[in-house]
Amino acid sequence: MSHQLPALLFLLPLFAAIAMPVVCLKHREWSRPISLGVLGAMVVVSLLNVINIINLGEVRYAFSGWTAPLGIEWVADGFASVVMVMVSVLGLLGIVFAGPTSPKGLHGRIVHYYVLILLLISALTGIVFAGDLFNLFVFLEVAAIASYALIGMAGGRALFASFRYLVLGTLGASFYLLGVSYFYAASGTLNMADIAEKIPQLLSSQALLGGLLFMFIGLGIKMAMVPFHVWMPEAYTYAPESVSPILASLATKVVLVGWVRIIYWVLGVNVIVDAIPILFLVGLLGMLAAVIGAVLALVQQNIKTMFAYGGIAHIGIILIGVSQGNQTGFVGGIFYLLNDAVMQAALFFLAGVAISQYGVRTVEELGGVGKQAPWFTSALIVVALGMIGLPPTGGFFGKWYIILGALEANNYVAVTAVLLSTLLTLGYFVRIFESIFRQTPISAGINQSEIPFSLKLSVGVTSAAVLLLGLLSDPIVQLLLTKALPPGL
Repeated sequence: MSHQLPALLFLLPLFAAIAMPVVCLKHREWSRPISLGVLGAMVVVSLLNVINIINLGEVRYAFSGWTAPLGIEWVADGFASVVMVMVSVLGLLGIVFAGPTSPKGLHGRIVHYYVLILLLISALTGIVFAGDLFNLFVFLEVAAIASYALIGMAGGRALFASFRYLVLGTLGASFYLLGVSYFYAASGTLNMADIAEKIPQLLSSQALLGGLLFMFIGLGIKMAMVPFHVWMPEAYTYAPESVSPILASLATKVVLVGWVRIIYWVLGVNVIVDAIPILFLVGLLGMLAAVIGAVLALVQQNIKTMFAYGGIAHIGIILIGVSQGNQTGFVGGIFYLLNDAVMQAALFFLAGVAISQYGVRTVEELGGVGKQAPWFTSALIVVALGMIGLPPTGGFFGKWYIILGALEANNYVAVTAVLLSTLLTLGYFVRIFESIFRQTPISAGINQSEIPFSLKLSVGVTSAAVLLLGLLSDPIVQLLLTKALPPGL
């Protein structure tokens, strides 16, 4: 049974999404409890899967018995399994938060709304576990289509943001698929493990280099890597308050996971360190993103736009970590990815509460909310400590290992970029807290007891997780070092 857990993680949300329109035909209100039950089951299964990987090692699951390289292969190693815990937990919290903040006026479309969320989670699971390049493309597109529809549900400017995302996302998918075709022309296979075995004989192939470039651009657009990030701020700003946390915490992070899989598990450590200077390019773009994203966040007034640009900066910091070519930097980057997913969810949960419950969207207006709701301010302080990178939060330890990895690689420019991005992050949170502590409370007259418990629960759990990841940083980092490193690193 333990061998079936990776497939079960994928099939749970997929089958629920397929069955929901029929099951909820006469009882639309069942859609949310069903989604909560499915995501709750995913959390349990993902934890069992991690325990299974720790005890028994990597699982390779062949659907329908068609073994690789002919069939569809799922690769559940330590790297994928740890990321799946993140996906399932944050997906569950996203559903918890979505109830009171789901777009108004959905009426009969509420079932479609939850179907799209389940399809998105299912596709993200597929990206994490996919063992061949083409199936990775399929799941990238399912996730993207679900994201376009979820963003557009808010109507108004969200429709334009969704359309812009669709155009650029389609361009990114086209680049990626073109790169896959080049890889297939050079190697004659799409299975990642099969390609990895043939890579040493293909280093002189122009098709391989061309395919790598196209895939790099395509996935760079999908994960909002500078300079391909232009779609992301508007999409996350105008998306429904119930959708932004799921997208911000999972969508770009999981695409980044797929890109890391291709770099380290397909091309291999020796190739990216000695033969193809891909790590240099990744590190350079990571440094640009870390600084540019933080600078743009610093000058924003809309809180969701500010947090979106902050997310771009933190994608850059993750890229800096994984581009150092050593164990310390790689583990630091992956640990920071886990932390940043939690912090982005918490920030957009807080933004969703501010907008849906208090009707405020700007930094100046946020000041009044902070004084009226002490629990809100307390959660924001904890998340800000993590974003800035101060102990005892997980953000501190993630940045610490990234900096140690950069020092180990004698990459002092990367260290400077991380520290500069940290100072800029401090700058925009100082703006927020200055507004909170100098403003008088807003006169909206909202009773704190009227704020739904599910909103407070989502904010509280993610805020606590920011601290918990810091307190448990040592065992998590040891797990990553022993079970999640790519071969040869």
